[in-house]
Amino acid sequence: METPFVRPYPVSRTRRYHRVAHTISLVGPAIMAAGLIWAILQPYRLTLLHPRGQTFWWLVVEPPLLLIGVGLVFALLVARPLISDLEARDATAR
Repeated sequence: METPFVRPYPVSRTRRYHRVAHTISLVGPAIMAAGLIWAILQPYRLTLLHPRGQTFWWLVVEPPLLLIGVGLVFALLVARPLISDLEARDATAR
């Protein structure tokens, strides 16, 4: 005589998708926060605070500002399309 086994259902795809999407959506803001913290901790790196005859590019191309820009570009141009692709894949997998 056989008895049916109740097997635990593995982690659902939806739950895994939400974790991945949440992680991807936090990468951009985390990079921007790192750039902001860097700018606060080392303000002497920002020549915007004391320009003294510097050219435009010298003022704009500062490492903390570049890091904030990279985080913004990632959040807008990489994370959003990637999350929408994950949503589409999750919808077709059901």
